[in-house]
Amino acid sequence: MPKKNKQKTNTGFSGPERRQFVRLDYAAPLAYKVCKKATISNILQGYTVNISQSGALCKINDKVKKNDLLWISFDRSALDICKDIESNVAIYQNGIIGKVMRIERNDDKAYNVGIRFITREEKNLSNIFPKVHFLK
Repeated sequence: MPKKNKQKTNTGFSGPERRQFVRLDYAAPLAYKVCKKATISNILQGYTVNISQSGALCKINDKVKKNDLLWISFDRSALDICKDIESNVAIYQNGIIGKVMRIERNDDKAYNVGIRFITREEKNLSNIFPKVHFLK
């Protein structure tokens, strides 16, 4: 008797793109800071790989941890999608606040870091980034 292959799908999304928002390939330099008192004054560099209304995949050389909050600054003027991003996400000093959701080590010893943008509603409800993280 032949076996049936069962496919796992994310709830509510099907097809080749199962994410809520489509990711657009977008390679551009970015600057970021890890939002911790010990590291907030360090501006680090990386690149975006792709971006959507809810997050981005970035390539960075520095190790971060899952659930770290990052302040991310990139040239948003080149992206049409940023109109939707800017109306919904938490922006601080011309940067977007994001949370590290996944980390993958590359062959070139850099990291692909999946970042979910923090929304304005989430910021207000959970007090997700207290002022102490942004002290210089």
